[in-house]
Amino acid sequence: MSEFKNVTIVREVNVYFNGGVTSRTIIFDSGCKKTLGIMMPGEYEFNTGSAELMEILSGDLEVLLPGADSWLAVKGGESFEVSADSTFKLKIKGLTDYCCSFLD
Repeated sequence: MSEFKNVTIVREVNVYFNGGVTSRTIIFDSGCKKTLGIMMPGEYEFNTGSAELMEILSGDLEVLLPGADSWLAVKGGESFEVSADSTFKLKIKGLTDYCCSFLD
């Protein structure tokens, strides 16, 4: 889906890692939330509260998922899921555009 209709956008930006990762929250009528954001090249570690679906709209990265021994290459048009209450690592190789859906 390339656009979302009938949503509320939280105006304030979410800023992580000194601006290396930024996003905006969108809220649907059903109450579900997503964030749309940009990640700059670098290495980042994230913690999840709820399960997440990370859709990579454009860009190039590697992810180390919870419990995994090896990094997984992900590029624009691909996605991955992260379980709730876990930690995952990212190596962003180029400017990456993403949509994060909170699954819980």
